[in-house]
Amino acid sequence: MEVKRWRVFLDTSPLIGGVVSSTGAAREVLCLVEAGPIELVISRQVLIEADRNLSTKLPAVVPDYERLLKALKPSVVEDPVPEAVKEARSVIHHNDAPILAAARKANVDYLVSWNTKHFHTRLVREFVHFQVVTPGELLQEFRRMLPSQL
Repeated sequence: MEVKRWRVFLDTSPLIGGVVSSTGAAREVLCLVEAGPIELVISRQVLIEADRNLSTKLPAVVPDYERLLKALKPSVVEDPVPEAVKEARSVIHHNDAPILAAARKANVDYLVSWNTKHFHTRLVREFVHFQVVTPGELLQEFRRMLPSQL
C-alpha cells in the first residue's frame, strides 16, 4: 500500500532551526523529508531569509546548510505575485501575507512555522485548505496518521 507523501511548506525559522540544532522537532521534520514521506516546499523568500540570517549570524553553518538543501531537494516555489499577497493581507497580518500566499499557491498539505499566532483565525482557515502547525504539531499529526495508512 502506497502512503501519501505530504507536501509541507517550511517557514524560515523552522528551516534554520532544523539546520542549526541536532535535536528538536524542526530537525525531525527535516529527517522526515530526507527519509521520503514529506516533500519539502519553500519559497524564494524563505531561501533568501535563511541564507541572509545564516550568513550574518552563523556563517560557519552555511556549508552544512547548503549541503543539506542539496540533499533534501526542496521544491522551491516562486514568490507570489503582488495581487496574491494583497489578497492574503485581507485575512492575515501584512508581515505573514507573503508566506501564506506562497504556501497557498504551492498547494501544500501543511504550513510549518513557529509563528502561528496570526495564522489561527477563522479568516485564514477559510482562505486556505491546509493546516498551519508548529514543527512539533506536524510530528504529532504524522504519528497519528501512520497507523491508518499502514
